[in-house]
Order: sequence, then C-alpha cells, then structure tokens
Amino acid sequence: MSAPPTDRPAVRPRSGRRPIPPLIFLLVLALAALAVWWNVLQDEEDRDAAQAAACTTASAAPPSLDPTTLSVRVFNATDTGGLAQAVAADLQGRGFVVDEIANDPSDRDVTGVGEIRHGPRGNDAAAFLGLVLRGAGDFLDTRATAQIDLVIGPDFAFRVEGDTIVPESLASPEDVAAALGTVSSAAAAC
Repeated sequence: MSAPPTDRPAVRPRSGRRPIPPLIFLLVLALAALAVWWNVLQDEEDRDAAQAAACTTASAAPPSLDPTTLSVRVFNATDTGGLAQAVAADLQGRGFVVDEIANDPSDRDVTGVGEIRHGPRGNDAAAFLGLVLRGAGDFLDTRATAQIDLVIGPDFAFRVEGDTIVPESLASPEDVAAALGTVSSAAAAC
C-alpha cells in the first residue's frame, strides 16, 4: 500500500548550512571597509588643516628685509647705563642703520624685554626687527616715516665682560635666518 497523495508540497531536506556565518563575514568586511575610508578621509582633513596652518603662518610672517635699508633708533628704558649703546653696536654689526642712541624720551611704561615702536609705513621693518628681539612688544604710533624705535625694557638680558656689555636677548643671525627659512618653507607649502 502506498501512501495517499496529499496536497502538501514536498519538504526539502535541509542542506545543513546556516545563513548566520556568511552574514557575520559580510558585516565584518563592511566594517573594515568603513574603517579604511574613515582613515582616508581623516588623513585628507589633516593634510588640509596642515596646509591651512602653513598658509596662515606664511601670510602673517615677517618679510625678509635687508637690514641696511632699515632706519632704527635705539632707546634705553632701563636703569643700566650703556645698554642702548651695546645693542646699537650689535645691530650695526648686523648691517642695521642706527640713527640715534639715547634714553627713552617717551613717558611710556615699557615692560618685558622691550618694545618696537613704529608707524604704519614701518610695519614690515618692525616685524623684521621683531625677529631680532623676540618677545618685544609692538606699539603702533602715528609717525609718517618708516623709521622704527627699538626700546630696551627691564627684562632685557645681558652680561658684562670686563667693561663691555654683551646683549643676550637679541636672537643670533643664525636664529633669524632659520626663522625666515621656516617662513619660506611654509610659503612653499601653500
């Protein structure tokens, strides 16, 4: 006797495969692809930020000027006699044109290592001189000339060797050249 026919469809035997492991594999693969793209996009953002920083540095950087074209007056706002003369001699040795050496004629209270005073026409020269006396304050006044004043402040470092005052707060010519080199490499990165 044979089994009576039924309207039920035949049940297919199971193959023994479960759909979960391939789905987990695809999920892991998708996460790995997402991580790779995330890193690619982050690296691109970092490069863009570095380029923007380089461009900002280059645009705000002092120009490379010839010291022989700058007219500087050196004023002493400290109680140390002869300090302005020593600084002026150092600047002249670097090629700066020093027009006047004196005690500070203004009533301004100078703090820190010093102050660079200039008019609008002396902005570039003041920025360049700021490389020589790092940390100096910047004071914009109303003078119509490009002449700049370097006023030595109470925190200006120096040492005395015998009868000679040796300024120590002035950056070396090598440090100034290195700072200008950094600026030019930042401009090249723009």
